[in-house]
Amino acid sequence: MSGSTKTMGVITVAALVAVTAYTVALGSSGWLWFGWVVLGLITLGVAATRES
Repeated sequence: MSGSTKTMGVITVAALVAVTAYTVALGSSGWLWFGWVVLGLITLGVAATRES
């Protein structure tokens, strides 16, 4: 895993923690979860292309 892929992974996990905290504190927001899913898919795509 390259440095940029690790950084994206850390950002994705941090975003998951932030979205979860927001959901617990203020209620669910579909757009936040949608954004996190998109970020996660991008991270997976970058990791897959960098490894091959």
